[in-house]
Amino acid sequence: MKLLADESVDLPIVKSLRGAGHSVLYVAEMNPGISDLEVISLANDENALLLTADKDFGELFFRQHRLLFGAVLIRLSGLSALRKSKIVLSVFEQHSKDFSNAFSVISPGGVRIRKYS
Repeated sequence: MKLLADESVDLPIVKSLRGAGHSVLYVAEMNPGISDLEVISLANDENALLLTADKDFGELFFRQHRLLFGAVLIRLSGLSALRKSKIVLSVFEQHSKDFSNAFSVISPGGVRIRKYS
């Protein structure tokens, strides 16, 4: 699965996903400072699932229907970057097939997957 991680995603998360064999493009390495709409355009152009810690993408996904392939929102504030990366990697190992065409949220309590309709 191809992923596009926006700038709000911690680098250790990107590195752990790459280490597990996921193809991860990282906005912070490519084009830092671009707008949310530019991030969405890039995700759509790359046929990539958006990985973010920015809640604004939920609005763009559900109400404006701008994301074509889905998004995963990381809601793990207060945890260390290392702990976050372990949680995200574990969730991807279990649920990555479910993330397409969905808006998913990873939180300390688990993962919620809401399919796009």
